[in-house]
Amino acid sequence: MANKINSLEKFIGSGCLSGYFPYFSGTAGSIIALLIYLIPGFESPVIMLSLISFFILTGQKIALKFEKLYGNDPKEFTLDEFIGTWISLLFIPKIIWYILSAFILWRLFDILKPYPIKRLEKVGNGWGVILDDILAGFYTFLLIHLLFNLFY
Repeated sequence: MANKINSLEKFIGSGCLSGYFPYFSGTAGSIIALLIYLIPGFESPVIMLSLISFFILTGQKIALKFEKLYGNDPKEFTLDEFIGTWISLLFIPKIIWYILSAFILWRLFDILKPYPIKRLEKVGNGWGVILDDILAGFYTFLLIHLLFNLFY
């Protein structure tokens, strides 16, 4: 496999180039993913699950190229933030309080990396870059649905 990243891989892997934002590239990627989510109709589970699945499968290969170019778990690769953000927002009403709550929880889980999220970063072959964000997104998904089903 060539280590060269073509322009499409660079655009996708860096989450619409958010990975090249000089500060907090993960948060920048998450914000862009949130803005995409806000496009009317995007919240459709068919659309979201299709894109999440597609980006998990293609993202691993792109993540591997980014790792070879930039090093382990590179800040330039933010496609994983898109995946985690969208998992966090699955099946919630498109209401500002739900969205903001999910987004804040998602960022906390992604930054703090509670057990076993941090351990997943060590998985090789490009998967570690993506798997930790999938699990952080899943933690958010579970917690947000639990909270809103208990209290609303």
